[in-house]
Amino acid sequence: MPILFLDFDGVLHPEHCHESKHFCCLPVLESALRQVPEFDLVITSTWRLQSPLEHLRQRFSSDVAARIAGATPRYCELKDVPQTLVGYEREAECQAWLRTHEASYQPWLAVDDRSWLYRPFCKSLFLNDGRTGLSPTSGELLVARLRKLL
Repeated sequence: MPILFLDFDGVLHPEHCHESKHFCCLPVLESALRQVPEFDLVITSTWRLQSPLEHLRQRFSSDVAARIAGATPRYCELKDVPQTLVGYEREAECQAWLRTHEASYQPWLAVDDRSWLYRPFCKSLFLNDGRTGLSPTSGELLVARLRKLL
């Protein structure tokens, strides 16, 4: 299955928003994902460091939650980070998850609002505006990018 690596802050809600706004953009993501059911989800968000995966799954609709295949490992716990990924923590975590799950050959896309966590010009990054979170327009663009990977 192709993989969508998912950040929360700046994607599922605006970065640094009040907690009452948390996950306000989740309906946009879920609508997009329902249009590309081939993709599994892997959580890259720092939320994975504070909450068990089951608690994070509960934030999603049941059909989307069932597609969450796991969460990436912590950068500080990675062994043998390729020299080309040193300093690009989130991309290194994504690559490590793919290797561990024997999915390095699978198409993948990461949705994030922080470009510096990935190598410059990373073709597998869908950069989102963290000030707004995932908007309906960016949700449509995400669907188009995911379809290109199929």
